[in-house]
Amino acid sequence: MHLPPTLSTSCGNRCPEEIMGGGGLLDALTKRVMERVLEGELTDHLGYEKHAREGRNDGNSRNGRTRKRVKTDTSELEIEVPRDRDSTFDPQFVRKGQRRLGGFDEKVITLYARGMTTREIQGHLKELYKVEVLPSLISAVTDAVLDDVKAWQGRPLDAVYPIVYLDAIHVKVRSRGHVRTHAVYLALALNLEGNKELLGLWVGEAEGAKFWLSVLTELRNRGVEDIPIASIDGLKGFPEAIESVFPKTQVQLCVVHLVRGSLRFVSWKERKAVARDLRAIYRAPSLEAAETALEAFSERWDERFPVISRKWRANWANLTPFFDYPPEIRKVMYTTNAIEALNAQLTKVTRKRGAFPTPEAVRKVLSAQTAGEADHDGESYKSNRDCTICAPCR
Repeated sequence: MHLPPTLSTSCGNRCPEEIMGGGGLLDALTKRVMERVLEGELTDHLGYEKHAREGRNDGNSRNGRTRKRVKTDTSELEIEVPRDRDSTFDPQFVRKGQRRLGGFDEKVITLYARGMTTREIQGHLKELYKVEVLPSLISAVTDAVLDDVKAWQGRPLDAVYPIVYLDAIHVKVRSRGHVRTHAVYLALALNLEGNKELLGLWVGEAEGAKFWLSVLTELRNRGVEDIPIASIDGLKGFPEAIESVFPKTQVQLCVVHLVRGSLRFVSWKERKAVARDLRAIYRAPSLEAAETALEAFSERWDERFPVISRKWRANWANLTPFFDYPPEIRKVMYTTNAIEALNAQLTKVTRKRGAFPTPEAVRKVLSAQTAGEADHDGESYKSNRDCTICAPCR
């Protein structure tokens, strides 16, 4: 199939207006896709391909095209809608009388958010619609996400968030000819209405308390005045970074992370027994009972695994704040599991991508993914996932 010149030429040196503006490459692509889909619908309606033998002298057949103007997200296009002789063809993609067709950009962005690369989207459009689309044009469409990301990232925040979960995932990014590991910092909050809200998404070269300090400072500058509880992992220097920006915040280390770290020292044969005794500590009814359970654990296991009880005692002050609250609050406080569900969704997408070309590409994909995962309750992502703790700890 021969493509229109506007689609088959390189847009590497074209300005944004030539790509996104009225009459540009995006309009040409949209027009072509519309007409291809309509032709496909007519073929399905008639039951045979264009110029096929079985369509000759077989009653209904193609009967030219009708010009029609429709409005899209970016401009107004003139398309050609195929007709049949019996006038029984009722197109679904652009219905009769329909004058507006929005959402084409969103379709491309949705594919991008699901982890498909620009090359994969190119192949997808070619397979479905027989349209050859340059990857650079798809990049131009997905770049529109960045403006929304910047506005979302800089939006004003509430003054108080009762609980904020802070965690990071790691992705591969190409840099100066090498593939390096970057950290994606995430701040997920429980707001005063009881809904989860993703406060922001940041990309840094490596996870560290210094970068977290800049994240917390940004949250403060965007209007956050108080975070009563911050649930975090065991990153060194992290509690001090929080205290420097929000001195009244009660820092709760994630018990699940510490359990996982503790079990690394244990053989598979004894892991279930050790996990059971650790569970007796963090599921104790009170702080005093937890201290007693820790002493019992130490007496039983210190001879073989002395490092475990040392790790728990060293972090005891930041491990036990949840004992000050009733059981209903403890469940959402003593673990970062709420944000782990989001991490699992984002990691599933990043694994499909391999290495990202730039940090901006990371922001585009993950921001689009978090928007696409919004549920009907208005939360920032679907959170009805099982606990990600390993089986022996359940």
